[in-house]
Amino acid sequence: MNLLITGAWQEAKKHIEKIEQMGHAVSFLQFEKNELPCDYDWVEGIICNGLFLHHPIEKFTNLRYIQLTSAGFDRVPMEYVKEHNIEIYNARGVYSIPMAEFAFAGVLQIYKHMNVFADNQKKCLWNKERNLSELFGKTVCIVGCGSVGTECAKRFKAFGCRVVGVDILVRQDDNNYDYMVHLDDIEDVLSNSDVVVLTLPLTEQTFHIIDKDKLDKMKNNSVLVNIARGAVVDTNALVEALENNKLSGAVLDVFEEEPLSEENALWTFDNVIVTPHNSFVGDNNSKRLQSLIFNFLS
Repeated sequence: MNLLITGAWQEAKKHIEKIEQMGHAVSFLQFEKNELPCDYDWVEGIICNGLFLHHPIEKFTNLRYIQLTSAGFDRVPMEYVKEHNIEIYNARGVYSIPMAEFAFAGVLQIYKHMNVFADNQKKCLWNKERNLSELFGKTVCIVGCGSVGTECAKRFKAFGCRVVGVDILVRQDDNNYDYMVHLDDIEDVLSNSDVVVLTLPLTEQTFHIIDKDKLDKMKNNSVLVNIARGAVVDTNALVEALENNKLSGAVLDVFEEEPLSEENALWTFDNVIVTPHNSFVGDNNSKRLQSLIFNFLS
C-alpha cells in the first residue's frame, strides 16, 4: 500500500523502515498543513490527525484506508468517507486511561478543596477545611459510554459511586454501569447526578447538548467534567451557571475557543479547573498507538 504518514504520529520516523519491510511504500509529511511530498493520487492509505483540514479529501482519488491518531472523527469529512467506502479507524483505547485518570483526579481536587490547600501552602497557612466531600455514595453520570467513558466508569465505580451511563447505544454493562439510558433521556438523570462527565463525540446532535436548559436541570452543587470537545457545552450558559453558584465546580480540558483567551471568564473561577486540552497525555500512549497502527497495517 502507498502510505502517507504525518507527524501527528510523533514516533513515526522510528518505524518507517519496519513499515517498508512489511511491504508498504511510505511518504512522510511532518506538518499536515504543508505541501505533500507526493502526488495526491499516489496515496492509498493515510495515518494522520487533521490532514483534511488543510488538504481536501477529494484530491486523494485512490484513498482506501485512514488511520487517525486521535479518538475523534470530527476533523474528517465523514459523509465523503462513507460515500466512497473508505475504511477509517480512530485511536480507540489509546488515550482512554489517562483521560479517565484526569477526570477522576479533577473531581477529587474539587471535592477535597486542593486549590485552597495549595494556596495556603504557598502562604504557610495552617488552616483546616471543614467542608470536604466524599466520592463514596455519589451518583456519577457518564455521558458517552465508549472507551473513555467506560474507563471513567471503572474508576468511579471502584470508589463506591453509583454510575449511570448515557449513550446513543444503550447496553447492559453490569461491571461498569448501574444502568444506562439513551441520550434523548439525558435530562432524566442530570437532576440526580452529583458528577456529570462528558466523553461523547462532537456531532450535530451533541453540539451544545449541555446548554442553559440542561445546566438548570443539573443537581445543585454538582460537578461538570468536560474531556470531550468544547462545543458540547454552551460556554456562555456554563459561565452563567457558575456565576449563579449552580455548580460546585467544573473540570474543563476542552473549550469552544482554543487556546482559551485571557479575557474568558472561565479563568476567573476558584472552583473551575482549566487545562489546555491536555487530559489525553500519558506515558503509555506511544506504546498503545504503535500497537494500534501496526495492527492496522498488518
